[in-house]
Amino acid sequence: MSSVFVRGVGAVSPAGWGVAALRRALHTQAPLPTTPVTRPGWNRPIPVRWVPAAEQRPPFLAHPRLRRASALTQHSLAAALEALGEDVSLVRSGRLRLGLVVCLMPGCVTYSRRFYEEVVRDPALASPLLFPETVFNAPASHLAAFLGSAAPSYALVGDASMFLAGLALAANWLHQGRVDGCLVVGAEELDWVVAHAVRLFERHSIQGAGAGALYLRPEAGGGAAPQLGCVTDPFSFQTAHARPAAARAMRTALRPDSPRALLCLGTQGLARPDRDELAAWADWNGDRVAPKRVLGEAFTAAAAWQCVAACLALADGEYDAANVSVVGPNAQAIGARFVRPAQ
Repeated sequence: MSSVFVRGVGAVSPAGWGVAALRRALHTQAPLPTTPVTRPGWNRPIPVRWVPAAEQRPPFLAHPRLRRASALTQHSLAAALEALGEDVSLVRSGRLRLGLVVCLMPGCVTYSRRFYEEVVRDPALASPLLFPETVFNAPASHLAAFLGSAAPSYALVGDASMFLAGLALAANWLHQGRVDGCLVVGAEELDWVVAHAVRLFERHSIQGAGAGALYLRPEAGGGAAPQLGCVTDPFSFQTAHARPAAARAMRTALRPDSPRALLCLGTQGLARPDRDELAAWADWNGDRVAPKRVLGEAFTAAAAWQCVAACLALADGEYDAANVSVVGPNAQAIGARFVRPAQ
């Protein structure tokens, strides 16, 4: 992947709207405060990390297509537009073929929950206006419509590892010449349904929400854009017993190590879900960062934050390389390496 460069990054997270807020939160390394969400029928609330309200209403919400868009779509658009920067005008004018890859795990859960609540309450009154926002490809569809992009637009559904699979797909499109650039987005939204489901598997896990985006091009441009060095093969597992071997295989595939490299982990600071990934990287002696420890568990969005953190560290000149490690909860382990291009 020697000809794939990260020309822009974007983020929405519990730290706030924008990459600057994400950077500040990761710099302090202090877990963000939680707020309670109530599950109907339960007296005990569930602690979560919401995305705070934007300081100003995002201008893109004035678009007619987005009048009923869910938080998932709003976060995806905000991160995508931040990553694209001034190249938005090139896409809209048809001068740049932009591929879109939106990666999700729970997906559009808030509107799905609202729709099925209405169905259970009274099927005759369930709003058909909600239904289009319940499908997995809603964010990708809204993003393509907003940008006026006619290039390939995919929605990838899987566990947290799917964001790195999306990077590999985008790199393949670029190498084949199918697109001039590609935007890869990982996004998740927060609802009591997801927060409760997460706690069924790990009661101390804190659910987060938001989005992260990487804008890939086959040329570096005028700046020192981080380079996508590689994405490993995905190492699938079907049982918890096979997960440690998948994590070790991913670690092996990312060798050799660089003396000035950063490791961006997908760990939460919890013994059971972190065990296999930490064991795979037990021999790592360099610096580490784990966005989930600060921001919460947000599946594909969290994997996107890991990649954004890696690219920021390289752009700042702190490191020569950054490894991103994602050991998904139930599907596969996959890794990626970003490097500083030769000066």
